[in-house]
Amino acid sequence: MAARDLQERIKKLIVDRRLPSGAPLPTEPELMTFLGASRNSVREALKALQAMGIVEIRHGFGTYVGPMSLAPMVEGLAFRTVAGHHRGEDSLLQLLELREAMETGLVSRLAGRLPEADLIELERLVARMEREAAQGAGLAETDRAFHATLYRGLDNVLLSEVLEAFWDAFHRVQRDLVDVPQDPRVTCRQHREILDAVRSGDSIRAEEAIRDHFGNIRARLSTTGTTDPQDPHTRHNERV
Repeated sequence: MAARDLQERIKKLIVDRRLPSGAPLPTEPELMTFLGASRNSVREALKALQAMGIVEIRHGFGTYVGPMSLAPMVEGLAFRTVAGHHRGEDSLLQLLELREAMETGLVSRLAGRLPEADLIELERLVARMEREAAQGAGLAETDRAFHATLYRGLDNVLLSEVLEAFWDAFHRVQRDLVDVPQDPRVTCRQHREILDAVRSGDSIRAEEAIRDHFGNIRARLSTTGTTDPQDPHTRHNERV
């Protein structure tokens, strides 16, 4: 039996039995009988599924349903972006545009609809960002928390995980490839504008605030030589 077929049958077993993350899978001999496959074939299939985060092999204890995280997607995105960059592609810019497209399309749905608890948390994060900027500290983790809190209002766990995966991949690659200059005062001002627009219920203003935020990142990337200076988006956003 082909390795791919074994992987698909193990995944079907997890789905059919409605096994949650952390649940034990049948033992190796049981899987061999169930699948009609050799020990080596079963082990290879499980190793492949472990690399995808679908199962977790705990040596000496057994095999369990994995966390089913998007970590493999982050690895793939990060590697694809780095490899593309070294081939002369604007791959970091492409990844940024992917994030921008998603967030711009989502933020208008949040305008005027966020619960008060989330608005209070966002206000707290912007205030923390402003303190960090004044102290000369990095803003990356507070920035990340702001965006995660903003989109959890959509009550879509998978969407939140995908956005987190794009954030992870972008910032990992950015750290590895370029040193992007930042004006923390601009970053703080833009996040406060996003918050004010969402709180006011003005969906158009919220979209514009997100576009300005990403435009600022694009303009900063352009100073490192990672974007095309002839790109009209770059020329426009360098004036932001």
